[in-house]
Amino acid sequence: MGTYCVTGSARGIGGAIRAHIEAEGHTVIGVDLSGQEVVADLSTPDGRAGAIAGIQAAAGDVLDGLVVCAGLPPTFKPTETIAQVNYFAAVELLDALRPLLEAADSGSAVAISSNALGTVSEADEPLMGPLLAGDVDAAVATAAALHGIQVYGMAKRALARAVRHRAPSWAEAGVRLNAVAPGATQTALFQATLDDPEIGPFVADFPIPVGRRGTVDDIAEAVWFVLEATFMVGSVVFVDGGSDAQMRPDTV
Repeated sequence: MGTYCVTGSARGIGGAIRAHIEAEGHTVIGVDLSGQEVVADLSTPDGRAGAIAGIQAAAGDVLDGLVVCAGLPPTFKPTETIAQVNYFAAVELLDALRPLLEAADSGSAVAISSNALGTVSEADEPLMGPLLAGDVDAAVATAAALHGIQVYGMAKRALARAVRHRAPSWAEAGVRLNAVAPGATQTALFQATLDDPEIGPFVADFPIPVGRRGTVDDIAEAVWFVLEATFMVGSVVFVDGGSDAQMRPDTV
């Protein structure tokens, strides 16, 4: 059996992913603000460095799989913290832990993006450049002046692009890297977003062709499939009941 790491593993989607991996018989190193093997605040550079060191110590020389799931909702303030957690925490942990994944027989990593990546027009992406360039200071300054919905959508789009940019070289090194983009999934954080008087109505209007919101187990099952898919590299898999297909049918 293998060793996997899941960030944001204390609850919600991350908790379900952890439970699913453990049910498959594997060991999970969880990362969250409390109650997990590695306790860290991923919103700061020092917190991310501490998380990386803790994961490395717990994993030893090899990590069979990694899921960077920790994230903040669009209602979170200050908005720049959304960029710190939803983008920088994910890519910094991916890059730092890549050597441990390379040491496995068939390492695999999944980043949790979102179908919200399609909510911001490509012509209106002031945050994308600083994010993809890894310029934390510029990204923080830009995000501070934007609405949470904008920061959330741009951070999730940038994360999907970061996965695509890295995936070919990772595959050459023996590690499969992909992204899963959930849609409206019933969690406590999602409910808080629905309850927000400003953002809630916008989120509630997202079309879901299958006629229901997702469950955390829906997402966990998809993540496990992607982790195990040996010929899947650089894919962004929408697990959203058809929302992205209905809203953006011509994006492929």
